[in-house]
Parts: sequence; C-alpha cells; structure tokens
Amino acid sequence: MRVPRVLGPMSCALLAAVVAPTLLPKAAEPAPAPEGWKLAWSDEFDGKEIDKSKWDFDLGNGFYNYDANMWISGWGNNELQYYTREPENAFVTDGALHIRAIKESYNGCGYTSARMKSRKRDGSELFSKKYGRFEFRAKLPTGQGVWPALWMLPQSDKYGTWASSGEIDVMEARGQEPTKVLGTLHYGSRWPNNAHTSKTYEFPEKGTIADFHVYALEWEPGQISWSVDGKVYATQTSWWSSSKLDGDKGVKPRQESDLNAWPAPFDQPFYLVMNIAVGGKFLGNPDKNTKFPAEMVVDYVRVYDKVGGYGATKPRGSGALPFGK
Repeated sequence: MRVPRVLGPMSCALLAAVVAPTLLPKAAEPAPAPEGWKLAWSDEFDGKEIDKSKWDFDLGNGFYNYDANMWISGWGNNELQYYTREPENAFVTDGALHIRAIKESYNGCGYTSARMKSRKRDGSELFSKKYGRFEFRAKLPTGQGVWPALWMLPQSDKYGTWASSGEIDVMEARGQEPTKVLGTLHYGSRWPNNAHTSKTYEFPEKGTIADFHVYALEWEPGQISWSVDGKVYATQTSWWSSSKLDGDKGVKPRQESDLNAWPAPFDQPFYLVMNIAVGGKFLGNPDKNTKFPAEMVVDYVRVYDKVGGYGATKPRGSGALPFGK
C-alpha cells in the first residue's frame, strides 16, 4: 500500500562504476493500435539517451511534507533507496529503457535507483492525460525486497494532497512473488483517512514478471480496467474523494455531501511514473539472496485516445463508502 509521492530535495554525485547494458528481444515491429483506440503519445526508447522532453527524475530518499512542516524519509514507506538521475541507474540502449537498483552506499542510503516521471520536478507538465489507454511493455526484476512499479499521479492536486486527488497503479510487483502483479487505486481523504482497492493477477503456467509482458490500463469516465497481455483481470467502478480537513489531516466523511462530485478524483489529468524501490513496508527489505543490480527493462510506453470519444460518465458502482447507507 502506497503513501504520498511528493518531490523531495536533490543531491548529485558521481557513482563508482558503469554497469554493462543487458540486451533484450524487442517486439519486431510496433504493434497496431488496439481496436477502438488511436495513438496519442509514446516513447519507443529508440534513441541513444532518455528524452528530456518526455521524462524527468525524482531525486533523494524522501520529501518535505509542507502540510505537517516535516521531512518524511524513505518516501513515507521506509524505503531504502536513494533516487538519482545518474546513467548507472537509468539509461537507454538497444531500443529500451533500463532502470537499475544498485546495492551501494550513497548519501546515507544502502541502495541507489531511479524514478522517472512525465512531469518536471518543479511541477510543470511534460505529459499528462485524463482518460485513455496506458500501455507499458516491460520485464521486471525479482528478489526479496525489490519493488518495481508503473503508475500514475495527478498533474495537480485539485482535491488536495494524497490520497484525495488519487493515485493509479497500473502495475506493481513484490519481487519475492514473481508470478503476481497488482493493479490498485488509491483515493479517499488526505492521509490518514485514505482508502485503496486492489486486485491481483497471477500468471498462467510458468509465466513470471521476469519475462516481457504488456501491462495496460483503460481509463474511462467512471470506470478503470487493468489487463496483462490483453487479458482483463480487474475493473473498478467505485471510489470516492473528500477534501475535508481537520487541521492538516483528512477526515472521514459522514455523508454524501462531504464527497467531491463523482467520478472525482479520477476526472483530472495524471502523469506517468516508472521506478524500482527497495525495501519498505509494502514488501519487506532485501535479504542475502537478493541479487543486485535489479533491473526493469521497458520496451515502450504508449498512450491511446478512444476513437469517437468517451461518452457519458458511468454511474458509481457498488463499493464501500466511508459512511453507511
């Protein structure tokens, strides 16, 4: 379960050594757009370096919570990595993006990694979108305490800070459970009265996250669906958002009028995030058998618009609200 993803302060230094790239089998040709969708934005990673017009980096091992006026280390999850923009942690080669978590001492942390996002660190937009199909072809690292994720955050916190303005996890995985991935929504009130709903996908036969798979999310007004390799495994039609506060903390809504209008918070543009975290409350810390570097390889990221538009908002489905009927 995640907590706020907010920009922390940065620090730059040279790392010790360059890690040799890993070759991979790419898709022979870009696949045609799925039926009913048209390509709106993409990165095929066919250049020689990360495209700065599309991606920036979060840096450090935490963030300053301006609501509480305090520093939150470990990104609120007790994570162990220090995020950098060094080429040892994120680079493009052979038509793919590589994000690597490395076991090394760096700025008080025991690991380095990278977290890339389609929003600048100053909060200005590189790419964000409301509604569409968001598709990643990637293979993921395995091992105790390794946490790869492909996810989305709101471009602006219209309804308040996390989680009242939402978070969409297209895919996240616990490295020690390589046959499973999760698709999750975070929503509700500002922490600590946030909520989430999550579904798990289990790969058939001998499939694992260490192989290439297509992780996709289709987001329409009032409905969000997750798929792996074209198989839909979860659809959510119920969530809620409240901006009510008690001081700097979110409160539990008591009635419908305390909620933001449906389908808030998932009616605003979100930007893309790709990262590998190490350790923390979600999955536990690495052990002596965890192999580093731990690498996520992303063949492409593609975002599609629905042909003919999205139509009327679907009504909120059945699901738990923070108050009784």
